[in-house]
Amino acid sequence: MTDTHAAGTLPQPEPGKGAVALVESPVQLLNVLEWAHTDPPAIPAARGGHGGTPRRESAVRPLTVVVLSPADPTSRGQLRRMAELARDEGAVVRWYEARGGRGGLLRTAIALAPLLLRVRQLVIGDPFSRLVQVLLPLCRAKELTVVDDGTATMEFTDILTRGGRLVRWHRSGRRRSPVDAAFGVFASAARRRLTPGGRRRVELFSAMPATPPAGMALRANRFAWTRSRFGPPTVLDSTDLIGTSLVETGVVDPERYAAVVADLARRHGAKRYFAHRKEAPDKLHRLAAETGLEIVRPDLPLELVARRGPTGRKVLSFPSTVVHTLPLVLDGTGIDIVAVDIDPSWLTAGAGPRAHTFLSGITHTARDLHKLPPAATPSV
Repeated sequence: MTDTHAAGTLPQPEPGKGAVALVESPVQLLNVLEWAHTDPPAIPAARGGHGGTPRRESAVRPLTVVVLSPADPTSRGQLRRMAELARDEGAVVRWYEARGGRGGLLRTAIALAPLLLRVRQLVIGDPFSRLVQVLLPLCRAKELTVVDDGTATMEFTDILTRGGRLVRWHRSGRRRSPVDAAFGVFASAARRRLTPGGRRRVELFSAMPATPPAGMALRANRFAWTRSRFGPPTVLDSTDLIGTSLVETGVVDPERYAAVVADLARRHGAKRYFAHRKEAPDKLHRLAAETGLEIVRPDLPLELVARRGPTGRKVLSFPSTVVHTLPLVLDGTGIDIVAVDIDPSWLTAGAGPRAHTFLSGITHTARDLHKLPPAATPSV
């Protein structure tokens, strides 16, 4: 475990005070910062103040961000950059190699147990994460907040409402392995902990069109922190294309995807391709060679990269979180976000039964909510 907080600049949170956030991706950490910026805790006024009215601080203090580090290098690099931003906001950042070899999860659970047992408020970024599901029983917090982990938020609220298993949509159609069955106990316990009831308060902080179950509080993420810290961007007279990891997750056929990207680049005059952090290098090399697109590997979540700029006047995106977040981040800049529909013929034989319904729902709701321009439908 590596503590990326510089020793001596901020005190460690007192046991039972402050908030602890469990994050595994750059986007989750971004949304924790948005949550901290949007709703800092009320601090009692000093004795003799203005009638005892609570005042507000600019960030949650203290906030401990626990990074459960992923394995892929791109995600790790973006997380380290986000950790720097979190420290700038006054947070303590603790880095754990929970996937680091045999026993990594057990070592992490033992190390975190004292903190999780005493904390009053827990913030999590991915309720589907097996790491989070294993750690959740250690926490007795009466206040739980779930921040966005992309489109997974829409699945999460739907599953809580209907009482299903906490399993991502692209895995729901697969045969359960012995490991899946073993972790199913933790998934069931996590679902119960994340269902509002009794003295436990559960909140959703989201930019997605999610409908929480009865009893769950909902607060909208409008990316106030991002908009206050970055941009507005310089707008280029060109088109940018945002990639997707649907090939890597086994949902979209790689040959069809390559043909679609080439068609979109040609018809829309796209110059740059912003790669998803989980896209494979060999796939990106092929796209660059066959399309002439400049492949950009963002060093931060795309919301921050687009807000920082420069950004094309038109941004094309396949169904993903950014068709909901970029309209908020880039509002007022004159940049058009255009969603590309996934044709059923692009899906692999192994794609789950909900794949097309879920993906089309992402783009349709984005067009309705954010008044996006008509779809950029490929001709292949």
